[in-house]
Amino acid sequence: MKKNYDLKKMKWEPNPYLKLLKKPVTIRFDEDVIAYFKSLSEQEGVPYQTLMNLFLRFCKEEGLKPHTNWKKRSA
Repeated sequence: MKKNYDLKKMKWEPNPYLKLLKKPVTIRFDEDVIAYFKSLSEQEGVPYQTLMNLFLRFCKEEGLKPHTNWKKRSA
């Protein structure tokens, strides 16, 4: 290795992976949902956060929407 490098001659290029970075968020899941994905992660050898992201991405790409039956509160 050289003791000194001349970085002025380096060609600068934008980071191609920048758009692939993930954004950290705080989200709350039920304990049984987390346990389910943690169990799957042990079977698959993949971090549970990755499995959750893959599942949510699949839902997005397939246009899946949750069925909700919210009860309206009476005033």
